[in-house]
Amino acid sequence: MKDNGFLRGRLLLVAFEGWNDAGEAATGALRVLKDQLDVVAITEVDTEEYFDFQFNRPTITTDDDGQRALVWPGATIYGPDAGSDSHVYLLIGSEPSRNWKKFTAEIISTALAEDISGVVLLGAMLADVPHTRPISVFATSENPLVRSELDIERSSYEGPVGILSVIAEAAESAGIPAISIWASVPHYVHNAPSPKATLALVDKIEELIDVTIERGELADESSAWESGIDALAGEDEDMAAYIQQLEQARDTVDSPEASGEAIAQEFERYLRKRGDGRAGGDGRPDEPWRRD
Repeated sequence: MKDNGFLRGRLLLVAFEGWNDAGEAATGALRVLKDQLDVVAITEVDTEEYFDFQFNRPTITTDDDGQRALVWPGATIYGPDAGSDSHVYLLIGSEPSRNWKKFTAEIISTALAEDISGVVLLGAMLADVPHTRPISVFATSENPLVRSELDIERSSYEGPVGILSVIAEAAESAGIPAISIWASVPHYVHNAPSPKATLALVDKIEELIDVTIERGELADESSAWESGIDALAGEDEDMAAYIQQLEQARDTVDSPEASGEAIAQEFERYLRKRGDGRAGGDGRPDEPWRRD
């Protein structure tokens, strides 16, 4: 962990299901953390106020005792249990359908009441990246002090955003520094959870924050996920050829001798092969491309 002011205080880690959560990677990472921290629910938002149940439908589940129950979409903030010395708070939920400004104000109000000193927003996006290479994870911040302390960049993305960007802006306006951490998930496997992306986000969280996270079965699940896609590609020549193109583009970017001009030329060739301009380059969140 880097020794700096941002990471020494109370941190609120945030992830939402939905548009911000390709491969369920972001919420998956926070659920791994929640299972290991001694946290309790501090507050839950009013589901009727913020969710359209035709868009975010409730689900019915059966517990170990055979009892069936409805689970409503929502969002919950968890904090350290009494007596715990943890400095980590969690916000996990579904992206709200409406009243984003009021929703965000409620979250920031709770953060201020809990003396939160920094917000870490986790997201995952679909991108033109190969599943066979390490998952790209990028951190950005609008706060110049945080960028200097953590040696991260400022996002140059312009376009549609999710609730994470709204919360980040509101946190900064309230005097709470925020960073955004995004993982890139291969778009051609967008219908399935991505344990490899979850693992990459868990690694990044542990790198930044003074907390040890047990990986459990994540490593094995990641290997099985990659092997399963390999098997599918082995039966589909077009898919295999496409993945090979992604690998070549990624390897060009990652090679030590790669110059800016060489990288640009490689991606121009790649885009011409694709026949469109939707490619996500190296998977940076500055250039998100989604197939929802």
